[in-house]
Amino acid sequence: MTGPTLDVRLAARRHPVRTLVRHPSAVLLVVQLCGVLLYPFAERPGWGRGAVEVFGALVLGLAIWSVRKSPTPTWVALILGVGASALSVADALGHSPGLELASALVHALFYFWAAGNLMTYMLADSDVTRDELYAVGATFTLVAWAFAYVFTALQIITPGSFIAAVHPEQQRTWMEMLFLSFTNLSSTGLSDVVPVTPHARSVVMIQQLAGLAYVALFVSRVVGLTLARRR
Repeated sequence: MTGPTLDVRLAARRHPVRTLVRHPSAVLLVVQLCGVLLYPFAERPGWGRGAVEVFGALVLGLAIWSVRKSPTPTWVALILGVGASALSVADALGHSPGLELASALVHALFYFWAAGNLMTYMLADSDVTRDELYAVGATFTLVAWAFAYVFTALQIITPGSFIAAVHPEQQRTWMEMLFLSFTNLSSTGLSDVVPVTPHARSVVMIQQLAGLAYVALFVSRVVGLTLARRR
C-alpha cells in the first residue's frame, strides 16, 4: 500500500500541471481569493479597471472549467460566461446604467449556475475527493460573488438601496457590495454597508438563510463523509 501511494505523490510533484488539472476547484478558489485583493485597484483611475476586467474574464473561464464534469450541460455556463464577459467589456467602453444592469444580472446568473453545478458535483457520490474539499470553498466564493452582483443590480434599479457610514449619499462600490456579501454569507455581520429599502433587506435575508443552509447541508456533509472515511 505504501509503494503505489508514494509513486503517485512523486508523479504529482513531477507533473504540477497534471495536478492542477485534477483539482480545478482548488485553482478557482485561489484565483477568487486573489481577486479579493485585486478588486480594490478597480476603484483607481487608469489601468486598474482594465486589469480587473481581464482578471474577471479569467475567473469566468476557470469557473466554466471547474463545472465541465457536472451533470448539467456545459454550454449553458459557456453562454452565460461569454455573455457576462462581453457585457463587462461593453460597460467599460461605454458606461451606461442599462449596460451595467445587464452585466450585473448576467454575472449573477452565471455565478449562481456555477455554484449550483459545484453543489451537484459535491453531492454526486458518497466518497469525498480532495477536489471536492476545495469545491466547498470555491462554491462559497461563487455564491458570494453572485449575491454581490444582485446587490449591484438592486442599487441600479433603486438608487439608495444601500448606505454606509462613509459617504452615505453615494452609490456603493463593487468592493463594498462584495464585502457586504461575504459578511452576510459568513454570518459575521461586520459590514458597515446597510440595506435600507424593503427589497434590499429581503435579498439580504435570503442570503443569510442561504449561508446557514450551505453550512448545514453541504459543509457538514463533506466533513461527516471525510471523518467516516478515516474511520
